[in-house]
Amino acid sequence: MPLILNIETSTEICSVCLSKGKEVIAIRETTENFVHAEIITLQIAACLTEAKVNMHDLDAIAVSAGPGSYTGLRVGTSTAKGICFALDKPLLTIDTLTSLARASQEEGGEVNSLYCPMIDARRMEVYTSLYDERLKMIAPVHALILREDSFDKYFNEEHKIIFSGNANQKIQDLYPAAYAKFSSIRCSSKHLVPLSIQAFREKKFTDIAYFSPNYLKSPNITVSKKKGITG
Repeated sequence: MPLILNIETSTEICSVCLSKGKEVIAIRETTENFVHAEIITLQIAACLTEAKVNMHDLDAIAVSAGPGSYTGLRVGTSTAKGICFALDKPLLTIDTLTSLARASQEEGGEVNSLYCPMIDARRMEVYTSLYDERLKMIAPVHALILREDSFDKYFNEEHKIIFSGNANQKIQDLYPAAYAKFSSIRCSSKHLVPLSIQAFREKKFTDIAYFSPNYLKSPNITVSKKKGITG
C-alpha cells in the first residue's frame, strides 16, 4: 500500500494528510484564512511525526491542482514540487472540484443526483463544474456569476443538484430546496486520497517541471495609490 502525502491549499483551508492505501493515518488542517505559507511545512512535519515515518518513506506526493486561490495553489504546488525534486518522488495532481464532488457523493448522494462543487471566487462568482451520478463531468470547469436561473436547465423533479464547497453559504437562498441540497463538504486533503491512490496505481504521474495549477483566472493584483517616498 503506497504512502502518499496529500496537499490541499486551493481555498482558505490549508490541509495536509498522510495516507496508507485508502486510509488516512495522519492529518493536519486549519481554517484560519490564508496562512498556508507559514504553516504548511509545520503541518507536514507534524503528520510525519504522528505516523512515525520520514520523508524518504513517501511513495508519492499528491497536490490539489485547482481551480482555486492563486496564492494558495502556488504555495501547495511549490511545496509539492520541492519535495518531489529533493527526494525524486512522483507527483500526482488531483482536480479540486472532482475531489469535492466525489466526497459529497460518498457523504450521502441521492438516486440520480447531480453534483456541483463550487469554489468561492469573490462576490457572486464561483469556480464550478457539474457531474452526473457516475461522477462523469457534464459541464466543464468554468468561472460562473451566480444568478437565480444559473441551473434552470438542470433542475427537475427527478433529481436534486448537490452543491458542495465553500460558496454554499452565499447561494442557499438562490435555489429552491425542492431541487437543491447543500452538502457540508469543504476542501480537505483527505478528499484527495481516493483519487491519489487511483492515480498512483494507474501511474498517472505529472511532469514536475512543467506542471502549473489550474488558476482559471489571473490573480487580482491592485496598484497602491500611495505616493512613493522620495529622498
